[in-house]
Amino acid sequence: MNINKVICTGRLTKDPELRSVSEEMKVCQLRLAVDAMGRGREVGYVNVSVFGKGGEAAAEYLAKGWLVAVDGRLEYGEWETEGTKRHDYTIVGNVEFLAAPRPMEPEHEAEAKPARKRKVPVAA
Repeated sequence: MNINKVICTGRLTKDPELRSVSEEMKVCQLRLAVDAMGRGREVGYVNVSVFGKGGEAAAEYLAKGWLVAVDGRLEYGEWETEGTKRHDYTIVGNVEFLAAPRPMEPEHEAEAKPARKRKVPVAA
């Protein structure tokens, strides 16, 4: 028995790209940065393809920096670019939106902002 199942979480390294594979079907291409387990390990980068309505939703709502979960199967692909044979694996499956990227705020700006004043109700 063979099992081909992948589940991972990571952040999008660029905005999703939506393209048509036929008149009825669209596919969204995602690029995901996945942390490796353990100290001193490098980040891994994974290509993800999401077809149909899920892909259309991903293209509409996701952007670079989003934290997502992906589950699907690995597909192997080969192609040739300028006479050089290339290959890679892509996860084909579903994406779940987990968290939007936090806006980057420079430290000096955070310190310069005045504290918000709260209105305290006065007893009559």
